[in-house]
Amino acid sequence: MAVLTLSDACLAFGHVALLDHTAFSLETGERVGLIGRNGTGKSSLLKIMAGLEKPDDGQLQIQSGIEVSYVPQEPSFSEGATVFSTVSEGLADVKAARERFEAHAEGDDLDALMTFIEARNGWNWEQRVDETLQRLHLDANLPIDGLSGGTKKRVALARSLVASPDVLLLDEPTNHLDLDAITWLEELLVAFKGSIVLISHDRAFLDNVCTRIVELDRGILRSYPGNFAAYVTLKEQQLADEALANARFDKLLAQEEVWIRKGVEARRTRSVARIKRLEDLRSARASRRDVVGRARMEVSQGDRSGKIVAELDNVSKSYNGRAVVKGFTGTILRGDKVGLVGPNGAGKTTLLKMILGELAPDSGTVKQGANLNVAYFDQMRDNLNLDATLADFISPGSEWIEINGSRKHVMGYLQDFLFSPARANSPVRTLSGGERNRLLLARLFAKPSNVLVLDEPTNDLDIDTLDLLEDLLDEYPGTVFLVSHDRRFLDNVVTSTLVAEGDGAWREYEGGVEDWLIQSRRAKAISAGKPGAATIATSSKQAPEANTRTPVAVAADTAAPVAPAAPVVAQPKRKLSYKEQRELEELPARIEALETEQAELNKQLADPDIYRKEGANVAAMHARVEVIDEELMTLLERWERLSA
Repeated sequence: MAVLTLSDACLAFGHVALLDHTAFSLETGERVGLIGRNGTGKSSLLKIMAGLEKPDDGQLQIQSGIEVSYVPQEPSFSEGATVFSTVSEGLADVKAARERFEAHAEGDDLDALMTFIEARNGWNWEQRVDETLQRLHLDANLPIDGLSGGTKKRVALARSLVASPDVLLLDEPTNHLDLDAITWLEELLVAFKGSIVLISHDRAFLDNVCTRIVELDRGILRSYPGNFAAYVTLKEQQLADEALANARFDKLLAQEEVWIRKGVEARRTRSVARIKRLEDLRSARASRRDVVGRARMEVSQGDRSGKIVAELDNVSKSYNGRAVVKGFTGTILRGDKVGLVGPNGAGKTTLLKMILGELAPDSGTVKQGANLNVAYFDQMRDNLNLDATLADFISPGSEWIEINGSRKHVMGYLQDFLFSPARANSPVRTLSGGERNRLLLARLFAKPSNVLVLDEPTNDLDIDTLDLLEDLLDEYPGTVFLVSHDRRFLDNVVTSTLVAEGDGAWREYEGGVEDWLIQSRRAKAISAGKPGAATIATSSKQAPEANTRTPVAVAADTAAPVAPAAPVVAQPKRKLSYKEQRELEELPARIEALETEQAELNKQLADPDIYRKEGANVAAMHARVEVIDEELMTLLERWERLSA
């Protein structure tokens, strides 16, 4: 049964329709992932569902008695508040009702107040707050002002969960959370008994949590059953069908346009119906909203650095007696793509600054390579001038940008990053969070570099832009340092991972996050002497199991129908690297060449005269045929794996 329904909704800013007579319904126990391009109106839609904004037209219906709670992308808190007082705000109406009942204010209907308090279980609201804080691992007495971004996200979630909502609306809940916190949040949401709508671009998170994906595409909400991997498969087929239908439509329209221009014969009375059809075709084509193109990113490359970027020997660094890096030794080579993974505050930025020579270690030695030209992407957006226009921010004082030896006008460069010329003179403050990140990437990539340092570049970026950024970094010939909590992004980009293992210890693992998790699990199993430990998979290409974690407890008052299992749970496809893509393209030609050679050898061996003419070479020819058989089998298996 639908707990929330949106009918014929319309919303527009300027001439662009964010919602174009669209509809949506949320069923009991569903966990819906809301995705779409940056700036398409996802956050506005979530606020409409929360009752914080109203659509230009349409109707929102919420089932009677349903409690809806909304957690914004950047939650706000009262100054000077503690964690306890902030979480208590989720029960503000219950607190107020109990205070009025206890004060016996004149004119109050005590029976009505008592009924309300009992219905909301408000007599023991302090205990509910304490239980929620305990389950979310929060200290009630900590001041809000000194908390990290990730802990503030936990507090905002606690403030919503303490009210025992039936519907939970989350806008980018994984932003500022480290990997452990994201795993914790996945378990929390899978165990939540109500309905959930969440906006996220974290593909692994969507795979592990969601039972349905809803895409906001050109003003229309399109629903896809199952997790994100299932959506990818269905979306590819849908886009192919749409492109074919549009091509047929455009061909018919072109034929009719030729017909109407043939002359007077085309406008006789008997052709009125055909003229009317042409007018309808023109109208339909004018109103059609085509798929938004992909951004076209290119990195301005500086001179090559030395072969060795940095050598660290037994490096240590401490702050206030706490070891952040202890006894780390490693070598970074030109072309390495290095991911840094660890909890918030583990020292990722400190280690990175020592690698780049910006911070001296307390002990040990660091040697930098020659000719390093570093470009930074700052997750805090400190370098963002909100009052500057987009064009001035990208290229201050000039209309031209030079990238890899070629000049490009700033308007054309902005279009490559999906900013229309009409917006080039708009102030930066008018952009959404994802658009601001895209603008920062545009300025970063315009600077010549041979070392890229990307600190949480994936925050707020839409999935299409993430895919393109992965391709760009894979082909970048320089060195990349990537700090991110997006598991899928790290797996698709990095060649090695530096992991914080506690107490200042750092260890390097080959591959991405999945490789690290598999290797660490295997090492723990072997050290524990568990039987069968040697059989643990050693390939990162295993697909993660979706929705199979042991759920954690949520506040007992959240009881509601259990969330249904996802109707379709597809396993995510691993993206091919640039080298693997080239290998896949070359394999058919290699296979064909071997088959041709083998056919020619078999033809020669079938000739009886070959044994008389070249008897000494017959054995070698037979051996070559057998070798080709083995090579063909190997190449065919490789082709099958890459194709899959």
